[in-house]
Amino acid sequence: MRAVEDHYHYRVIARALALIDAAPAPGPSLEELAAALGMSAAHFQKVFSAWVGVSPKRYQQYLTLDHARALIAKRLPLDAVADLAGLSGTGRLHDLFLRWEAMSPGEYAQGGAGLEIRHGSFASPFGEVVAMGTERGLCGLAFAAEVGAQAAFADLARRWPAARLAPAPEAIAHWVEAALAQRGEAALHLIGAPFQIKVWEALLSIPSGQVTTYGDIAGAIGAPRALRAVGTAVGRNPLAFVIPCHRALRKSGAMGGYHWGLPVKRAMLAWESARAEAVPGRLART
Repeated sequence: MRAVEDHYHYRVIARALALIDAAPAPGPSLEELAAALGMSAAHFQKVFSAWVGVSPKRYQQYLTLDHARALIAKRLPLDAVADLAGLSGTGRLHDLFLRWEAMSPGEYAQGGAGLEIRHGSFASPFGEVVAMGTERGLCGLAFAAEVGAQAAFADLARRWPAARLAPAPEAIAHWVEAALAQRGEAALHLIGAPFQIKVWEALLSIPSGQVTTYGDIAGAIGAPRALRAVGTAVGRNPLAFVIPCHRALRKSGAMGGYHWGLPVKRAMLAWESARAEAVPGRLART
């Protein structure tokens, strides 16, 4: 029963975020949103607030570029990122995950040969998700709202051309649900080159509700001049939202691009920032 309810809430929130994101300022009213979703205003407010952590009206305030600039100016987690030095192990990783494993360079060079990768489609607050995972954990998560499910699947699949792909959503559903709900029950199998994995680990150190710059990521991994390579590694992140490449902004505070569509990135940042601010003391550092 809980799984059915969670799925229903995923769909409601996904539609609500899409409506809010598409509307011009100041955005739709509570009553207009509720009517569009076929719900009473009171029930919609309860569902939305329970999932996002703030009211729909408050959430809409986070969907502006000005807010992104405020985050970059006041909430840059320099201490958390600067402490990173290579692959430091699980101690400094985002507390979302119980464990993570990375392929060796030799395994990566084989293009996933010998791996069985299970895949499926799932609902999320940010639209349809295409997920992939091995027996060790999730290795791919792509958002299809802007690019389409077929393109999202193809994008992930071509990263590991020698792997055997098998449709088996039930085998990875528990990891996907835990990752989307930010519960500590997900496992990761990072499949990438060593430099990419260092960048992804740096991204994992950024707390939810905070952002960083490409330059600070480059400095954190000991390659301060490798901005272009860092940007490429961020763009090649196979585990969207889970490895939070959406938290990387340009130095100016502008959001830049996003592999799965800028509206998805804006929704993620607003969703996380709203939830973080709803927790007292969560963003105490400035």
